Amino acid sequence: MDKNLNDLLKWSIENGSASQNGEAAPAAAPASNLNPEAIAALFGSGPSDAELMKLSMEAITSADPEITLENKLIAFDNFEQLIENLDNANNIAKLSLWTPLLGCLDHEEDEIRRMAAWCVGTAVQNNQPSQERLLAVGGIPPLLTLAIKDGEKEAVRRKAIYALSSAVRNYQPAMNVLTDELEKKGIRSGKVDAENMDNVDEVMNELKAKITTA
Repeated sequence: MDKNLNDLLKWSIENGSASQNGEAAPAAAPASNLNPEAIAALFGSGPSDAELMKLSMEAITSADPEITLENKLIAFDNFEQLIENLDNANNIAKLSLWTPLLGCLDHEEDEIRRMAAWCVGTAVQNNQPSQERLLAVGGIPPLLTLAIKDGEKEAVRRKAIYALSSAVRNYQPAMNVLTDELEKKGIRSGKVDAENMDNVDEVMNELKAKITTA
């Protein structure tokens, strides 16, 4: 990882931690730990959103023991906020970040799985180019697996259903894959019109019902 970007990540984590604890982070304190190049990057032209997205994903998937679970979750929160922007969401494909993002759906930590599903849902919501990319990289089956997995945390399953809902609404190819997977698993059969919101809601409500009866 680029040293300046690594310093920026640490700065982001320090400020993110303070914000989460309801504290006002002193502006000078974290900045004082940055070298001049990093300070220039932070307060000057700064890294681009694309660089921040890559940096966040590097932190999330890092095996470095110094990057704690809390650090990874802060990085994931940063990533989610970045991809609320439509252009940034579509850049997930250009930056080759779909594969590591979907890989997090199988992470050992449930909070990482939850954040991964959340980010998928954010990226594809009302965004056909990203819906297309999610489908192309095979994202529907692992989301469904997470949504119906016995023993999985409820919060994780609900975010997986949110991601599925966002992935298939008004996008028939993804809905067709989902209904095929549902039929294979014996959950329901028959095609669903992706543009009929009541029918889409019915499918999602069936998946949510499986959580409450688990």
